[in-house]
Amino acid sequence: MIPETHKNLEAGLIALQKEDYTEAIQLLKTFCQETSDKNSLAYLHGHMALARAYRGDNQRDKAKAIAQALQKHPNPEAKTWADGFVSLLNTEEKTYKKVDNSNIHRLDIKAGRAPQIGIKLPAGNLGSNLLVSSVVTIVGLLGMVGAVCFALFFIIDAKDPTTGVMVAIAFTLLLNALMFFLSPLIMDMTQKWLYKTRWVTLPEIRRSSPEAARVIEQVCAQKKLKTPKLGIIDDQNPTAFTYGSLPNTARLIVSQGLFTYLDDDEVATVYAHELGHIVHWDFAVMTLASTLVQVMYLFYLYGQKRSRSSGDDKLSGWIGAASIVAYIFYFLGNYLTLYLSRTREYFADHFASEVTGNPNGLARALVKIAYGLVEEGQKENQPSYLLESTRALGIYDPKNALTTGFTYSVAKVPHHVGRVFLWDLFNPWAWWSELNSTHPLTGKRVRALTTYAEKIGIGGEFNMAGVVKYGETLDKRKLYGNFVLDVVLFNAPFIGSAIGLILGLLIGKGNITTIISSILIGLGMGSLIKTTVMFPELENPEKTDVLSLMSNPYASPLRGIPVKLMGDLIGRGDAGYKFGSDLMLKDPKGIIFNRYSSRLGPLGNFLFGGQRVQKIIGQQVRVEGWFRRSITGWVDLTYLSYKTTEIKSYPRFWAWLFGGSMVVLGIAIEVML
Repeated sequence: MIPETHKNLEAGLIALQKEDYTEAIQLLKTFCQETSDKNSLAYLHGHMALARAYRGDNQRDKAKAIAQALQKHPNPEAKTWADGFVSLLNTEEKTYKKVDNSNIHRLDIKAGRAPQIGIKLPAGNLGSNLLVSSVVTIVGLLGMVGAVCFALFFIIDAKDPTTGVMVAIAFTLLLNALMFFLSPLIMDMTQKWLYKTRWVTLPEIRRSSPEAARVIEQVCAQKKLKTPKLGIIDDQNPTAFTYGSLPNTARLIVSQGLFTYLDDDEVATVYAHELGHIVHWDFAVMTLASTLVQVMYLFYLYGQKRSRSSGDDKLSGWIGAASIVAYIFYFLGNYLTLYLSRTREYFADHFASEVTGNPNGLARALVKIAYGLVEEGQKENQPSYLLESTRALGIYDPKNALTTGFTYSVAKVPHHVGRVFLWDLFNPWAWWSELNSTHPLTGKRVRALTTYAEKIGIGGEFNMAGVVKYGETLDKRKLYGNFVLDVVLFNAPFIGSAIGLILGLLIGKGNITTIISSILIGLGMGSLIKTTVMFPELENPEKTDVLSLMSNPYASPLRGIPVKLMGDLIGRGDAGYKFGSDLMLKDPKGIIFNRYSSRLGPLGNFLFGGQRVQKIIGQQVRVEGWFRRSITGWVDLTYLSYKTTEIKSYPRFWAWLFGGSMVVLGIAIEVML
């Protein structure tokens, strides 16, 4: 039978093998403290493992202290190991030097790149084939348009309505074709007016990034393309985007922040990525897909108008049904277009990896762009209009930046950043969250780039191989077993309203009072059910750190995890908004949002943000609440304390109040009216 103390050693060694260094340190420290025989082999092995865990967690001073103590131990095995470990740490201290350049920190040592460029890389199953996804999207949208056309043609007997809708379609297609060719000129004027875009020459790019200039020359020569019109926007938010109607009239624009936050080789991979969009013609396909989605919406508006104006009740019903189908197709068409948008990003990454031979450089670039967006976001008084207006065009969706950027801003250790990608790769909620995104999640892109690096035969960035290996050991039942039920519970208010509507129609037989009452009761019941699941009891929450939370592959936006954190409040969640009540907490492992909820509702949040938040920024605090994770993570606060002051938050109160009020209101309407 294994002694109780040895269980911590065994569990700590397993955590160390999985590179869960935070868990390993906690378990191994407990084992070493509880072991009375300091000369036993188990104690020595536990101490050696603890030193390795500290090293993996980038706590090199603690790792070195343990090793130096073991150098004096009488056990020859321990002494030999300690001598080698101290030598390794000394070598790493010479190699891993932090560079301070305009408050940007990076490791001098980088994962490798191919000894030559232009190596062909298999795309594998990392993203659907760009041609296939383009064809599926366009054919699917054309099919939807055709189906609604035929429906309207056969439903509407009169010639005028049919002619009218055909003219409307022709006009829409003609207008979009005209916009397709004029849009680059319109975008040029918009860029110049809003963002003061500077059009620059290739020699000017070479002065900022010699390798980027070489990549542009190389790709244009190989693909027989005219050099794109090159622009720079004087904005420190790092971004890059391409637009145009034809490859030889394309515009490739980057922000000044790209040169600020990225190294030369990383800037070159970003330019190569944007050139990939030009070579693949995918911006033209996106324009066509968007046009077809607009046509579906036009059908919907037309059908609704004809349904209301028709004097024939039966005909009006059929037209209304056709318009609803058109809206459903419009809704599905948007998701097809987003799917195509995500796929083209994978293939632009693949193209950049091939032409530069540096997939690791692009992986680093994506993480540093996220970091730059977070850093600049904290400085600005309002959201960046540049990022909002170019979200679909840019190399990175700024909404995906927070988790990666926050982790890199504090840890700046590759394997720490890699750990937060576990959720992106293995949690089903990641797939759900990605459906509404124009770009793949960062973890998926970095994993693809790491695979390319492995194909070339060079080391990958951010220890993604270890992340994937650990992900394969996760409890699949825990990840996927209740996912469908959780999606239902997450949407319980909407589902409850829909059920209430159906029951109201069946029971009330057209009585509007009964229908409204049923909808409100269904909404309230759904909200109460969701609230029960979202906020479990908060007794003795686990003390943890931000990195451990963000690395939790089982976290979800629905089921809150009771947690306790300690750290410094460094600012507001809404940067620049002086009445913002949400807070940003920083501990030694990361930064996370904390959402405050006053018992007085929005008014109380406003007063708290205006009167108290500024006074507690900079304070070391202890917080308790429920951790949730979607594309980013946050804590719904229930308690915050600093010095002798305690602040309470009430997220459950308003959720319960809303649900209960809807039920009571629904019953009252039915009884009184």
